[in-house]
Amino acid sequence: MAELSQASEVYAPKTLQVWRTLLNWLTFFFQISLQIIRSTPSLTRLFFSSLFSSPPQFKPLPVVELPESPEPPPSASVPLPQIDGGGVASSHDELPLPRLTVVLDLDETLICAYETSSMPPAIRSLATEAGLHWFELECISSEKGCDGKPKINYVTVFERPGLHQFLKQLSEFADLVLFTAGLEGYARPLVDKIDAENRFIHRLYRPSTTRTEYREHVKDLFVISKDVCRIVLVDNNPFSFLLQPLNGIPCVPFSPGHPHDKQLMDVILPLLKDLSLEKDVRPVLHERFGMLEWFQNHGIPASALFNDVLV
Repeated sequence: MAELSQASEVYAPKTLQVWRTLLNWLTFFFQISLQIIRSTPSLTRLFFSSLFSSPPQFKPLPVVELPESPEPPPSASVPLPQIDGGGVASSHDELPLPRLTVVLDLDETLICAYETSSMPPAIRSLATEAGLHWFELECISSEKGCDGKPKINYVTVFERPGLHQFLKQLSEFADLVLFTAGLEGYARPLVDKIDAENRFIHRLYRPSTTRTEYREHVKDLFVISKDVCRIVLVDNNPFSFLLQPLNGIPCVPFSPGHPHDKQLMDVILPLLKDLSLEKDVRPVLHERFGMLEWFQNHGIPASALFNDVLV
């Protein structure tokens, strides 16, 4: 019993000493940690923010005040020009395009004519019943009679449907030129009849056509202008385009057997309106009609084509 009492007395001081040592170590580590936290501001904020459960708040970046500089003088405001459709045009717009020049063939393009004495009467009757407009005309022949005076020929002329409306609307955005392989004695009074308003600014007859190795009466557009980028030739005979194949618009030949023909108003006029917006009509016409390939397929080599292709 005395031994147990003695052992407890020995154990008690040792236990107290251990607790004191542990407390000293904890105090030491706490002081060291506190000094580290105080020496690092970001850690201090982190430490105290962990003590309070308030949510983090994000502040905007501070505004940096720049040194004052003199303000530039106010510039005059220039209104932007408007283009069709409400868009804004560039201040460096190009000059307006010149008017399109449309060269029109006569026979089987605008009209169809027969010598009255040799025309079957049924043709006139059928045309009249279908509402086709026609008239008779006296033309001076290139031949002379026994008395030495020029002969007079009587011709019946059938107008292609829509002819007058076509010429009227076309003249609003294009310059019209008549170019026919017919003789002037026949063509001049005929054109006077169908163009009483003088919408054609120029008329060209057979003497103005060109003879080539492959065809006669070819219509060379260079007699009108050396710049053919905005000139088109409408003709039912594709060989008329031989010297400028990229400027040709081939049309379906007209005859009184087709009184409801719609080529002029429904096909040719819309195409010409589109072409009037082009700087150069030749790429568009080449893509649409492929006249270069058409001539080569008909035995005419590329060396015989055009005066101008690259003009």
